[in-house]
Amino acid sequence: MPGRPYRLLLLLTLLAGIGIGLLVPRVRGQRLLAPERAVRPIAARAELDADEKKTVELFRAASPSVVYITNLGVRRDIFGMNVMEIPQGTGSGFIWDSAGYVVTNFHVIETAAAAQVTLEDHSSWDAHLVGVEREKDLAVLKIDAPADRLRPLKIGTSNDLLVGQKVFAIGNPFGLDQTLTSGVISALDRQIASVTGRAIRGVIQTDAAINPGNSGGPLLDSSGRLIGVNTAIYGGTGGTYTGVGFAVPVDTVNQVVPQLIAHGKVVRPGLGVSVARDSLAQRLGVQGVLIIEVTPEGGAAEAGLRPTRRDSAGRIVLGDVITAIDGDEVRNNDELAERMDSHKVGDRVNVTVDRDGRRVEVKVVLKPVS
Repeated sequence: MPGRPYRLLLLLTLLAGIGIGLLVPRVRGQRLLAPERAVRPIAARAELDADEKKTVELFRAASPSVVYITNLGVRRDIFGMNVMEIPQGTGSGFIWDSAGYVVTNFHVIETAAAAQVTLEDHSSWDAHLVGVEREKDLAVLKIDAPADRLRPLKIGTSNDLLVGQKVFAIGNPFGLDQTLTSGVISALDRQIASVTGRAIRGVIQTDAAINPGNSGGPLLDSSGRLIGVNTAIYGGTGGTYTGVGFAVPVDTVNQVVPQLIAHGKVVRPGLGVSVARDSLAQRLGVQGVLIIEVTPEGGAAEAGLRPTRRDSAGRIVLGDVITAIDGDEVRNNDELAERMDSHKVGDRVNVTVDRDGRRVEVKVVLKPVS
């Protein structure tokens, strides 16, 4: 039959093609396999230079003092009556002393129903609020951790800082704990607004990276001493780092924290007066701070300072206008508060006032502001 050899030939050709096809992937696979290679040898590392060694040692010494703070809010279970604590924000802080006091920013715990402090060893401790100073954006918490697990930071001073000196920030940016950044002091004596709107003066500006979560953490000098509390950043989308960060100076912190521990608040010295808002004083054409009332038995009353009052005809008679404290000019309420910040209860200050167009100076003993 003439077609039979042809079909046989076709079958043999197909079988041969299949066989070749089965072989090709093997050959190709063998060609694609790279020859076995040895692990590359590790190059010897040069010795760390002195500056690197110092930074490494600074971090090792200071990082155990830095804590992770979790701001807890309260939420009710929608399927029942259970009340739950849930994380609603994080920040940084540092151990003040071996009694378990922890310092942070007020705005870190401002909305918290409760707070939790996590140490470097990852142990977590319930914290209770000891006291806050809103006008300096500072707060003190307390944890009941054993003293041998607490590493207080060394305290420095901010009155001899120099623009250009190295600084280091340790904190928990974006929830990443124990993060070190470095930079320099970019400027001194800056002014930022506290959560109350009152100015915080003498603030340190730095280009060390400070991001959300760094708030409340320490700013350190090259000796690993606390020189400031990282508080704010300037600009940036979503509050991210722009190269301009601010820290409350340690000299302010070292005045405020002991009072918060002792009293739960800052005991401020005062003249014993209530004063007019700056806007009202400006409308009245007053240059300085207008006294509205004088507190009975206060320092101002004892010194004879005069309040605003009505005369027998019902006309308003403006009181004394404070124009200087100890020779330093006072133009508004912020400047008066700043002058008071540099004094303590019991100090005697020289108060210059404008009284009916005459310059009068009196000595006033500062007493606690209630």
